[in-house]
Amino acid sequence: MMSLLFYMIFMIPLCFLKNMFWMVQMLIFLMFIMFLMFSLNINYFSDISYFMGLDILSYGLIMLSIWICGLMIMASENLLKKKYFYNFFLLNMLFLMFFLYLTFSVMNMFLFYLFFEGSLIPTLLLIIGWGYQPERIQAGIYLLFYTLFVSLPLLMGIFFIYFYSNYMYMYMYKFYDFNLILLYLSMIMAFLVKMPMFFVHLWLPKAHVEAPVSGSMILAGIMLKLGGYGMMRVMIMFQQMNMKFGFIWITISLIGGLYISLMCFCQVDIKSLIAYSSVAHMSMVICGIMTMNYWGYMGSYILMIGHGLCSSGMFCLANINYERLHSRSLYINKGMINFMPSFSMWWFLLMSSNMAAPPSLNLLGEISLINSLMSWSYFSIIMLMLISFFSAGYSMYLYSFTQHGKFFYGIYSYYMGVSREYLLLFLHWFPLNFMILKVSYFMIWL
Repeated sequence: MMSLLFYMIFMIPLCFLKNMFWMVQMLIFLMFIMFLMFSLNINYFSDISYFMGLDILSYGLIMLSIWICGLMIMASENLLKKKYFYNFFLLNMLFLMFFLYLTFSVMNMFLFYLFFEGSLIPTLLLIIGWGYQPERIQAGIYLLFYTLFVSLPLLMGIFFIYFYSNYMYMYMYKFYDFNLILLYLSMIMAFLVKMPMFFVHLWLPKAHVEAPVSGSMILAGIMLKLGGYGMMRVMIMFQQMNMKFGFIWITISLIGGLYISLMCFCQVDIKSLIAYSSVAHMSMVICGIMTMNYWGYMGSYILMIGHGLCSSGMFCLANINYERLHSRSLYINKGMINFMPSFSMWWFLLMSSNMAAPPSLNLLGEISLINSLMSWSYFSIIMLMLISFFSAGYSMYLYSFTQHGKFFYGIYSYYMGVSREYLLLFLHWFPLNFMILKVSYFMIWL
């Protein structure tokens, strides 16, 4: 565990050398392969040191973080072409990966909090430094204040638990069951905002629309998963409380998920549409964790990893169009099948994964979550049915709108896809659809 930490620290000088843009990316993929070789025991924590350790929940999310960070560099070639502070971009991204790696692997609850909040800073710098529009400052402030508003209660909650139990070691929390409503709320709200749950989701579409492609990829791919990861870790202490209050979060998420799915049909900005679809998917994950049963945890974990790859790939596609047309409007991005028929295939493949078509991980996750929510209450089937139906609806809406119809006559110059972009999309789609062959790892970890 520590070896990879030093690996990342020693990559920092490379960011300031000339012609090292692709070298950093190759080293990240090498790190991914090294991490793949770690010994992992499925049923309990392995690779434990004084402050770090892995179970399969951390393992999958760290792998996703390293993978998405490598692909972020591949998607941001424009910065290199225009020589737009790409050294600082690499440094920023390396710090982000450093924070994420530590967030998912530390065992100490306070250190988890520290890195959980620390990962906000590089993201903020990404949005403000490399974003497109002047509104990016406002988006950054939204992101900052939504998250910081609920993070102080989380810190107080962690200190209270430390005062009460005398240690912060996550694994030991299974011996406690706190029956205190204020503690429950303070520990859980920070993660619900990060997910984001409906009602506190407004920062996400804003941040996505203003962020550069790399910012959107890391936001959709990893940042939303921090909330789910944190909730899975602390929920073990609040089983009694969640039996009483879990229905509130599930109800909000189900109704919010349906409402957000309908809102997707009103969007004219491609990025905004994909961002809202993320909120709809994450509402399912919140429901799965709140039901506190085997299927729910399993489905949430699978959907988090599936959505991380799928959503990130869709933002890449939106950016590929944006680099050519300099617009994210659906009215201008029409009839793309005339210009890039081969990209039409990638749009289709990623959209079908987004609507949970087999053999994607999203399908497996959604089936598990539907099982878990049905066992919780039969009435939830109505909402689940509508969310699944509209999810397919807005995916098809986005696909048909961008690919078909008369293309915009204002397009005066155009270039076809390059091999880097095809590889980028393939590296999102391949793990998303082929990890289903090794599904036993996702299914038997609890």
